[in-house]
Amino acid sequence: MRESMVRRSRPKEKKVNRAGSHARPRWMRPLASLCLLVALALSLYQGALAQSSSRKIKSKPLPDYPELARRNNISGIVRMELLVTADGKVKEVKVLGGNPVLAQAAVTAAMKWKYEPATEESIIVEKVVFNP
Repeated sequence: MRESMVRRSRPKEKKVNRAGSHARPRWMRPLASLCLLVALALSLYQGALAQSSSRKIKSKPLPDYPELARRNNISGIVRMELLVTADGKVKEVKVLGGNPVLAQAAVTAAMKWKYEPATEESIIVEKVVFNP
């Protein structure tokens, strides 16, 4: 009688995925598409960067070391982004990093640089090292 009073538990049933055993969450496909799109964009950007920086420089006058930097023993690197026209002249300079005292001298020098002609404008990243 005791046996009949003991509650018998049923074995728990496993939930079965109705869509099949290999179904993925809904967010998986958009995430995979986004990753693929980012990878494609990065590869195109790297290709454009490699193409634009392949221009050879013809004339690169050195910058004058600023007197203020010399007196204060300031040294460093100035990174710049140059917009070079199709005929090889530097059209625009954007300072990406470096000491402002040194950057002005680097920009002045970069505006005098000449590159080989190309079919279109190029964006080139250059750096100038200042040592006293």
